[in-house]
Amino acid sequence: MQIYIVKQGDNLYQIANQFGTTYQRIATANELDPNVSLVIGQALVIPIYGEFYTVQQGDSLYTIGQKFGIQATELARVNQINLYQPLQIGTRLYIPETPKRQVEANAYIEPTGGTVSDTLEEAARKHSKNLTYLAPFSYQVSRKGELIPPPLNDFASIAKSNNTVLMLVVTNLEDGAFSAELGKSILTDENVQNTLLEQIISTAKEIGYGDVSFDFEFLPPANKADYQKFLEKATARLHEEGLLVSTALAPKTSADQKGEWYEAHDYKAHGDIVDFVVLMTYEWGYSGGPPMAVSPIGPVTDVVDYALTEIPANKIMLGQNLYGYDWTLPYVPGGEYAKAVSPQQAITVARDNNQSILYDQKSQAPYFFYTDSIGKRHEVWFEDARSIQRKFDLIKEKNLRGISYWKLGLSFPQNWLLLEDNFQITKK
Repeated sequence: MQIYIVKQGDNLYQIANQFGTTYQRIATANELDPNVSLVIGQALVIPIYGEFYTVQQGDSLYTIGQKFGIQATELARVNQINLYQPLQIGTRLYIPETPKRQVEANAYIEPTGGTVSDTLEEAARKHSKNLTYLAPFSYQVSRKGELIPPPLNDFASIAKSNNTVLMLVVTNLEDGAFSAELGKSILTDENVQNTLLEQIISTAKEIGYGDVSFDFEFLPPANKADYQKFLEKATARLHEEGLLVSTALAPKTSADQKGEWYEAHDYKAHGDIVDFVVLMTYEWGYSGGPPMAVSPIGPVTDVVDYALTEIPANKIMLGQNLYGYDWTLPYVPGGEYAKAVSPQQAITVARDNNQSILYDQKSQAPYFFYTDSIGKRHEVWFEDARSIQRKFDLIKEKNLRGISYWKLGLSFPQNWLLLEDNFQITKK
């Protein structure tokens, strides 16, 4: 699979000729209308076997082989070049496909307004083949410990038909926000816990859940030890029923990180107790904050590196956003919230406003600016094939368990093609 960045004057026919494929295949892979112009800076995925690499300053067959996981001798053989002859800058080498590592993939799916939209159901049908887990978000908890289910429609049968594990996500959401008071009640009241666990087990049996994921956020720092005790109790009980147990963790970089979202999440304790964790490595750029990449590679890597000091790599799922944000400038704290956009929507906005897409090397994320019809300036950060490939590379480098997407229903076709190209997805 090849990632190609559109340049001035490019069209699908010319690009297809470069890679020995057809413009129809490229359009289908990237869900493009072939009659619509491309955007300069747009990242396309070219559906070919293997990929091509252009030699850069300082490259050798050995360093290129390390980058792509292939022996230098094999690169020389495939490209019919002398193993010992220096490479010329600008030479295009063919990189054949290499064996794929097995990983797990999860995706949350969040019905809103009490219903499952056609878009969400179609996303579940389309992408469950590439998932180990499908996670309807979420089951809320009453003050008595009773489960309040989300609308599920056909999710259970979709998961079953794709050999995908249905994940029962339990949160301390109340009235649209994470509740510290409700969280404290769940973690400290034995009666609430007993009711909750019994309802989780009966619901899992009735609907067919295979994993129970606790996503308790905005917890009082004083309840960190209580959370650990609750997880020990819950995991022991749920394991008896043959259920996996996982948790979602705020993105920390140290054990003593301050802040109301972080202090009650003990990485080591969760890593010791549950089967796996999801690191929520996104929302550095968020709707109420200043414009920036949603999941910049530097901070994401810092979280992973800290997590690896506390949790085995085979228990860590890297969280990944499937969206970006469109900010109205100038950014004013407490002012207008940014609008969420899918990667496909972002490309459309750039095209409609005749803007080229830029790429920030430090954060490894695409962005652009535009002025709307009433003269307001905007800044858009989103995800593309390059940014998601960098996250896949991180998963490989750190030997992580896999990836967890927030959330289905936002169009990003390049992600799914590259996921298939990089990994073999584990099915239970």
